Amino acid sequence: MGEIKMADLSFYKGKKVLITGHTGFKGSWLCRILVGAGAEVTGYSLSAPTEPNLFALCDVEGHMNSVIGDIRDLDHLAKVFADTQPEIVFHLAAQPIVRDSYKDPVYTYETNVMGTVNICECVRRNSCVKSFLNVTTDKVYKNNEWEWGYRENEPLDGYDPYSNSKSCSELVTHSYINSFFNDMEVAVSTARAGNVIGGGDFANDRIIPDCVRAAGTKTDIIVRNPHSTRPYQHVLEPLAIYLTIAKAQYEDKKYAGFYNVGPDDRDCITTGELVDIFCEKWGESLNWVNQYDGGPHEANFLKLDCSKIKKVFGWQPRWRVEEAIEKTVEWSKMYLSGKDVCECMDEQIEEFFYK
Repeated sequence: MGEIKMADLSFYKGKKVLITGHTGFKGSWLCRILVGAGAEVTGYSLSAPTEPNLFALCDVEGHMNSVIGDIRDLDHLAKVFADTQPEIVFHLAAQPIVRDSYKDPVYTYETNVMGTVNICECVRRNSCVKSFLNVTTDKVYKNNEWEWGYRENEPLDGYDPYSNSKSCSELVTHSYINSFFNDMEVAVSTARAGNVIGGGDFANDRIIPDCVRAAGTKTDIIVRNPHSTRPYQHVLEPLAIYLTIAKAQYEDKKYAGFYNVGPDDRDCITTGELVDIFCEKWGESLNWVNQYDGGPHEANFLKLDCSKIKKVFGWQPRWRVEEAIEKTVEWSKMYLSGKDVCECMDEQIEEFFYK
């Protein structure tokens, strides 16, 4: 396969692509990439989860078919499939916040498990779909808090309702593959990605958005869990892999499988180290304070072994964590000063994919 190059995006020109969760942070970046590549994009999602939000800022709504709908609503989702006849499906819709999953576990399971059942069922019913990618998380694994990375064949048993619901989402997908998709033309994969950062994430309870909000108001950054180790990468890294997997399996079903999508080991850093780099890149004498709040259980140590995508796709991370933070700071400063963030997104996409 070689490295991810410009030719990979030219494949999407004229392709009918459905993205669930298109109004979210990752979904908005993915829409911008695919609209720019000339794909016929349909999105199916709830309204953007935050105000402000990247979907409104990134100016793609007028260039795609944006459907506001709930992934739990099978009838509505089925109608969108019937109307649009997608060839390629990216499933990103989810309740994605660990802390929120403690507050509302039922909604989390309904969205992340039954939502997966619904999208799998729509793929099963529509022979137009040739390539389907379910995006889950690095938190699907049973976390033993050990220092080596999890491989794709490790047990799936997330601890908290969010992580566990995503483990279930994987199992639902596996069952549909075994029971239905193996006998169909469609190729199906799951991608288990780590923590993504980048311009335009306005979520609560995520460290980089917290940093940007603090920088915007010139207050200290509050860090809840500075010693937890996470794999951090720029949002374009996993999106590039998703696009590569979806293309590869569309062209040859042998590429369908389960893939860890994360940075190199050297980019698995503690939250405290991440915030140090952010403060350095931002400047303006920005500081952070450790304020552990005794919140619900979250993993302290988690990283992925990404040997498989390196071997299968020749993948190498494009931007180190320092550069990922630099790009996030660049976007955020443009946003806070009222400049054109679309131009910034396009420049970063251009640099990442084409240079």
